Order: sequence, then C-alpha cells, then structure tokens
Amino acid sequence: MLQLNGVTKKFGGLIAVNAVDLQVNEGEILGLVGPNGAGKTTLFNLISGIYRPDKGRIRYRGEDISRLSMDRICRKGIAKTFQHTLSFPGLTARESVMIGALFGNGRRRSMEEASREAADLLDRIGFPPDRIDMPLSNQNVIDLRRTQLARALASRPKILLLDEMMTGLNPSEGTEAVALIRSLRDEGLTIVMIEHVMRVILGVSDRMVVLDRGEKIADGPPAVVMQNQRVIDSYLGERYT
Repeated sequence: MLQLNGVTKKFGGLIAVNAVDLQVNEGEILGLVGPNGAGKTTLFNLISGIYRPDKGRIRYRGEDISRLSMDRICRKGIAKTFQHTLSFPGLTARESVMIGALFGNGRRRSMEEASREAADLLDRIGFPPDRIDMPLSNQNVIDLRRTQLARALASRPKILLLDEMMTGLNPSEGTEAVALIRSLRDEGLTIVMIEHVMRVILGVSDRMVVLDRGEKIADGPPAVVMQNQRVIDSYLGERYT
C-alpha cells in the first residue's frame, strides 16, 4: 500500500533519515519506535509531504508521491496528527474538525454538511458533546487529542499517521485510545503510529519498525523485535533482556 525505498533526509550536516526502506501493508497497525532523535517524526513528515526526500522514493498504491505537496497527499488518502495539540487555538473543536471536512479530500461540502460531519466524528471518538463548541484553548489534553484525530478522520483517509497520540494521557485514557485505534483498523483504516508507551505499542501493533539515528534497525512482529539485541542496546535497555 505504501512503500519507501532508500529514503534519505538531511538538514545541513545532520542526516535525520538515512536510506530507509519501509513497507506498510493495507489493514495493519504498524508501530514506529526508537529513541528521541531517531528520525520518526521526520519520516512521518516525509510521507505526509511536509518535507521532501533528498534521496529515495515514496510510493502510495504504486504512485510516486515523493514530490507532492501535503494537501495533495492528504487528498489522496494519507492523514497525519501532530505531537503538539494546540492547533487553531481560537477555533472551537467543531470548527477545527470542519477544516478537515471542508479541505481534506477535495470533496465539496456545504458549511452545514461539514458542521454535521464534524459533530458526528467528535461523537464517534468520545468527545464530550457539551464541549464541542468551546474554544480549543479551553480544552484539556485528551479532548485536544480527540479533536486532532477527528480532524484527520474528516479527510476520510486510507492511511492514518498518529504521532505520539498517547502523550499526556493517563492509563485509563490510554486504554480508551487503544480501543479506538483498534476499532478504526476494524473499519478499514491502515494505521502507522509513533509511540513511546511500550505497553501500547506491544498491545496494539501487528508489526514494529525501530529507527535509531535515522536508520531502520529492526522490522517484524513485536515479540521478535523485542528480542533484537541491537534494539535492546539502543532503545529498550537491559530491563527487556
């Protein structure tokens, strides 16, 4: 479904992503992990069109999307959430999600249709109905995460890139988020997620890919990757031996 071949990105003398090959299969949940600075978010930004690779190719359903803009990639079916939660702080939750509905996939909608779709999506992911028309600047972390997710879903993606969705959530909220991710996959979404909460990645991923210093060092079922000595040395630490 999505294929990266030899993808490299440099920032001055820093090689953030180095000749990465990656295959994302339709219908899977792929966990992307690694230490801070490993290149995970940069890789997401390359896939979603925020950055363009210096070398290599990114193909989606056989089409080279390496040079496409972020909005064109989104309209083709790849949506991304961000680590920072407070995008559009002056908008309400409903208005924020309407942006995805109005501009995310090229389908024309009226403001009324976009408003209804935003409300339906926010309800679908458990957003409190009494807070839907409150400004994002007055929302808590879990509801900001929900808003981001709903805005991405409003573009009707085929692949969803989740960048540290669990950050700031308590264990109960994290459990709810995992159940939601599984339900989205069951509805046909392919999901790639960056996450540092290992119990989440191990519990929800069909496959794990590990990056370290911009290079892919492991790729396989979570149980196998967890036993990889290079992964233990560079990321997991001795508690996983």
